[in-house]
Amino acid sequence: MYKVILKPGREKSIIRRHPWIFSGAIAEVIENPDSGDTVNICDSRDNFLAYGAYSPESQIRTRIWTWDRNEKIDREFFRARLQKAVTLRESIPGIINLDFIPTEKIGEYDESQVSAFRLVHAESDGLPGLIVDQYGEVLVMQVLSAGMEKWRDVIAELLLELTKARHIFERSDAEVRKLENLVQRIGPVKGDPPETIVIKENGLLFKVSLISGQKTGFYLDQRINRKYIQSYAAERNVLDCFSYTGGFSLNALRGGAKSVTAIDVSIDALNIARENLELNHLPTEKIQWLEKDVFQQLRKFRDQGVQFDLVILDPPKFAPTSSQVHKASRGYKDINLLAFKLIRSGGMLATFSCSGGVSPQLFQKIVADAALDAGVEAKIIQQLSQSPDHPIALNFPEGAYLKGMLIKVEK
Repeated sequence: MYKVILKPGREKSIIRRHPWIFSGAIAEVIENPDSGDTVNICDSRDNFLAYGAYSPESQIRTRIWTWDRNEKIDREFFRARLQKAVTLRESIPGIINLDFIPTEKIGEYDESQVSAFRLVHAESDGLPGLIVDQYGEVLVMQVLSAGMEKWRDVIAELLLELTKARHIFERSDAEVRKLENLVQRIGPVKGDPPETIVIKENGLLFKVSLISGQKTGFYLDQRINRKYIQSYAAERNVLDCFSYTGGFSLNALRGGAKSVTAIDVSIDALNIARENLELNHLPTEKIQWLEKDVFQQLRKFRDQGVQFDLVILDPPKFAPTSSQVHKASRGYKDINLLAFKLIRSGGMLATFSCSGGVSPQLFQKIVADAALDAGVEAKIIQQLSQSPDHPIALNFPEGAYLKGMLIKVEK
């Protein structure tokens, strides 16, 4: 049996059930396992700790499958883990028995239903390196680790067995695959998935490109936060920064916003956003689409004295790793400082960070410093996080990657 022996004292995190073992914690690797092979993980005295998947190229050298010595890593292991993930989603209000809404009938269903959600959330579901999002009858799968790559075909077969989905599309094109020395891959895995699909969320319809969309096509983690924006938008002039395909913008319009200004640097994303606006028969005269760099446009608004009642900041990941935190912190500080200066007294800011390297505490400090420099009085009305179909395992705090605050601003 392949074996990984840890250095003395490096077993503490494993005993506390953290699922990652970094290369610096390893004293010896026995029998030369290949990428993705299952290994025994032992402490420095050769006592069994866990089974994990070995990755010879990554700094995360081993990702743990199980701490149970009697559990075998085989097809039934993955069936049980996937079934557990499916059962959890069935228990979440708003996701009813994982029933997909057929595209041709999507407008006929009760608006409280959703037709897109996260089905598997990697380490938080005990399946490190696997993301699966469901878009109606299509599953979009991301395989991000060497261990999951080895079991990819088995996973795909089991997903169709355990869900009512008919197709699987793969979006294993994330940069993190390069760290595992895995080639990027996009394309159909099972069935005949379409290139685009229409989903339903918060009573709104959205067109999703499975091939070119960000992440797996849509930012499903923001579903409940978009609902909050819908409830706060009435009679407000709204600025939606990094608007992508219009998720927050359309929810603001649905909530009765007086006007919406949506900014994104991608013309392709804005074109889909316009299509989404038409899909929902929302008033075109109330929204302005700007193909601009957000930082530059906010400075222009500041210099022009433009003011808004609600500003939404949902930027891309500024700090994928902890080594980029310092640079990312400056970016978050600048953009929040500009936003505070554009908000009328009594207005609100919804600000987010999806950077795994930025902790919730650090993000709150950055935003607090920005408010101080802007000379405003700011109060957190609500702490925001990822939607409940993106669970956070307590033994894996890194799973809490999306941080947000809804802030009341007084001047």
